[in-house]
Amino acid sequence: MNIINLNLGDRSYPIHIASGLLDQISSILSEKNRGQKWIIISQYRLMELFGFDLMGRLKSSGFTTDFITVPIGEAAKSINEFSRIISQMIEMNCDRSTSILALGGGVVGDVAGFAASTFMRGVDYYQIPTTLLAMVDSAIGGKTGINIAEGKNLVGAIYQPKAVFVDPTLLKSLPKEEVISGLGEIIKYGAIKDKEFFNEISNSLENIESFPFEKIIYRACEIKADIVTLDEREGSIRRILNFGHTIGHALEAHFGYGKLRHGEAVSYGMICAGWISNQLGHLSDNDYQRLKKTIEKLPLPMLNNFDQNKILPFVKNDKKTVSGKLNFVILDTLGSAITTKDVSDELILNSLKVIQ
Repeated sequence: MNIINLNLGDRSYPIHIASGLLDQISSILSEKNRGQKWIIISQYRLMELFGFDLMGRLKSSGFTTDFITVPIGEAAKSINEFSRIISQMIEMNCDRSTSILALGGGVVGDVAGFAASTFMRGVDYYQIPTTLLAMVDSAIGGKTGINIAEGKNLVGAIYQPKAVFVDPTLLKSLPKEEVISGLGEIIKYGAIKDKEFFNEISNSLENIESFPFEKIIYRACEIKADIVTLDEREGSIRRILNFGHTIGHALEAHFGYGKLRHGEAVSYGMICAGWISNQLGHLSDNDYQRLKKTIEKLPLPMLNNFDQNKILPFVKNDKKTVSGKLNFVILDTLGSAITTKDVSDELILNSLKVIQ
């Protein structure tokens, strides 16, 4: 088993990575079991695939366990669903000693983590990501949140889990499109922090069927952990993790959540951000083409013709806008990212033409 330690003082925790890890969780957590109630928060389909087996192993090992399910998709991250989780936990006689297991993708991790951060002013929780995107990104770093009518993740908290359990064998249950979505985020890690890793990813994408997932996941998690260790609350370097996300989030909002997956949208956003980096004189022509061609190895969905001007308002509402100025992540070379406030509306609009 590979273990990456995310070092945050008394909030430090391990990221366990191993094929077949789900079967070992009850053993790993045995020393944390003090007779408290353990609540698995997941989706019913995931409970059928993995959750009920996990629950059975926990019960056989002496854990007092129950489960709560949430809807599929962004609907799970509503205030109503959050309130329902809290009410069910009270009905299940949960208390301040209760521990939560977030079994699912980014949506489940976000809402379960936020429930953990607020129930009884905070209880322990563990991330068990089931999607590639969650394994390399959302399950690590403590970002939790729910959506409101005005936008995604506008209510939330930075609240670190006690551990993350990454089992790459769970990827076999995913539709191909979900794996492709996660590969978009993996490309991001190489682009912003490690050119050698980027080249390894690019070469491995020549044959996705034999992609070395466990090895690549480990390095992506390592990069994420290193960045979060340096900047837990996104005050400086952690912002570079948003490469491709500003325009990506805008595309998601425009085309509709669920119609364009997060990693797919971020992939298109990285092409736009790479083009902007090049236009600002930071990213060389060769590096930009290398980035673009690597992303284009992914079988991304075609974007229907869209009006660039309709994307811009979503960009303006980005959470990275401070005092009217957008902190935009660009590359100064492959493997190195910086933020700038010098990205004009015109540059953003013109970058969108590249992906049409």
